[in-house]
Amino acid sequence: MRPPLPRSADAAEPRTRLWRTLAWPAAIASGWLGWYVGESLRHRREDRVGYELPAPQPPSGPAFRAAAEALVGTQASAGNQIELLVNGDRIFPSILEAMRGAERTLSLETYVWWRGEIADELAAAICERARAGVECRVLLDAVGSLKMRPELVDEMRASGARVVRFRPPRLHLLNRTTNRSHRRVIVIDGRIGFTGGAGIAAEWTGDAENPDHWRDTHVRVEGPAVRALQGAFGQHWIETTGETFAGTDLFGDLQEGEDGETIQIVRSGATVGDTNVEVLYFLAIASAERSIALTAAYFAPRPPFVEALRDAAERGVRVRILVPGSHIDKQFVRRAGRRVYEQLLAGGVEIHEYQPTMLHAKSMVVDGCWASIGTVNFDNRSFQLHDELTLCAYGGRVPDELTEVFELDLAHSERIDPDRWRERGRLQRAGELLTVPFRREL
Repeated sequence: MRPPLPRSADAAEPRTRLWRTLAWPAAIASGWLGWYVGESLRHRREDRVGYELPAPQPPSGPAFRAAAEALVGTQASAGNQIELLVNGDRIFPSILEAMRGAERTLSLETYVWWRGEIADELAAAICERARAGVECRVLLDAVGSLKMRPELVDEMRASGARVVRFRPPRLHLLNRTTNRSHRRVIVIDGRIGFTGGAGIAAEWTGDAENPDHWRDTHVRVEGPAVRALQGAFGQHWIETTGETFAGTDLFGDLQEGEDGETIQIVRSGATVGDTNVEVLYFLAIASAERSIALTAAYFAPRPPFVEALRDAAERGVRVRILVPGSHIDKQFVRRAGRRVYEQLLAGGVEIHEYQPTMLHAKSMVVDGCWASIGTVNFDNRSFQLHDELTLCAYGGRVPDELTEVFELDLAHSERIDPDRWRERGRLQRAGELLTVPFRREL
């Protein structure tokens, strides 16, 4: 019997080349997987997955407000004037009017600054005010503003405005790559403020009249709460530039009064354990006695919040959730959210999908007397990974007006039928199941 022929160098060469080609991608993928697992474990709750509230207090009472203030570390202030701005046709004219009237300072922070006439128009307003001697500070999230025209940044800087990027990706800070600033803050002369869900792009213009124009909600604020909005901006400005600031030009000389709305500004940032908005939202849901009206642009709740919403419905609270329908820019997130529909529907929760266009608003009204409106989505990315901001109203007009908007949106939505949902096909279920390993990043 002949001995086997030795393998030639020529025959081995293709395998060697293949190994060399795959080695670096394999190493990078292994490193990323190790980092992802490590971060998942770092953010994992140590001993259990749920929350408890042994002695809930009605959201209409002082004990609820005291708990909310203590848990998130910020006080509510009275004497604020609030204007609810629904969709771009009302949002942007109000913002532009305030910006063009700036006399001393203009602060703007945003996650999204993309393209379109409104993007150019806001940049032009900043340039004009900067040339007039107004101190203009612009803070752009380095990832959220990737679609922005670079010429706009150059023009603003040339006019005298200071424009900086928040947390640009760096190799030595890979663990912070997913920790973005999702906040939207505009403050004029320390006395007029804006926040809400709207980004700066063509998608947010119009009146949600078709799929090219998104549905969103913003608020205009005057009063002592504006100081907290400027503080949220200042927190990120200090991190990015090392510059802190003070004075009435930036923080206003604003006093509380008896007239107007009682407002609390809650800011939240990525951390190990529970964030401010996470604790606040659980407190509100667990305290509800009659109703919860939740509008969520991206809805992919972790198990503790699925449990909290179900518990509320099962104790007699009417829980209604409004989420995007087929018009959504992140279909993967929609599939992740739909995976928990069956659990929620079985517990008596109502789920409605908005039909006309992308629903990008983020708000919650509890018992018709407490409301949150801001940048917070109902997903792990907002609760754990992003820096967020929300305005909370205790009584007054805001909960009533947000409830009216919610009811109008429901009229353009499709309610999910529990029986039909249980009969959905295997392919749809498989698509939902594929999202589970990535839930921490959604």
